[in-house]
Amino acid sequence: MHIGPHGEKEEGLLQEILKKVDLSNQPYKIIWEEGDPADKILKVCDLQKVDLLIAGALKKENLVHYYVGTIARKIMRKANCSLMMIANPSVETHPLKNIVVNAEDSPFLEETLNVACHIASKEENAWVHIVRELKLLGLALAATDQHSEDEYAEVKQHLLKDEIVEVEKMLGRIPHDQIKVNIKMLSGKSGFELCKFAERKQADLLVVGSPARRFYLFDRVFPHDLEYVFADMPCNLLIVHPTQKK
Repeated sequence: MHIGPHGEKEEGLLQEILKKVDLSNQPYKIIWEEGDPADKILKVCDLQKVDLLIAGALKKENLVHYYVGTIARKIMRKANCSLMMIANPSVETHPLKNIVVNAEDSPFLEETLNVACHIASKEENAWVHIVRELKLLGLALAATDQHSEDEYAEVKQHLLKDEIVEVEKMLGRIPHDQIKVNIKMLSGKSGFELCKFAERKQADLLVVGSPARRFYLFDRVFPHDLEYVFADMPCNLLIVHPTQKK
């Protein structure tokens, strides 16, 4: 779909692009719309019952975009389908070696893990890095409850084990026998740490579950994980929001 002017120039440019990617064996439909880009894209997705929306994204937003909002951010908040944001579009295909999954704050967490494992199963030697936040509340209580250093370390190990067990339970319901899996526990601001971890792993794809609707002003002032990820995308981003089948 293209949201914007539709004339001979635009038609010619699009046809050139279509020739490069060669869709001759794939049925497709071209949709031209004019108006507010985000609103029109969301409307088309609903009308066409889209399962996955693929779009280009700025690698890094500036401060003005962050507070005013962008097309991508508005789509992220309101889309009723999964969304793939491509940071560096390319006609050439590249293997996915490191897939990072955010195992937090989504009603679609298990579906998100399933999608990440399915994608990894189509690649050779791909790693799936499952990132989960260590709940700091338990550690904070241990630190203020006059525990010794050894007792504090023991509490931390129990918390780590409990979180890993929760991830392993979900993985037990998902086919992943031939996939290399790494479960990583992080502490701190989860959105920030998630992006930094993806950068350290030179991730090819970051997979996150769509959050519960909707974001509010509080999330604009104190960013939700996805808000931070959009502000500084470390790689291509897939937001999983399974559509309801009727």
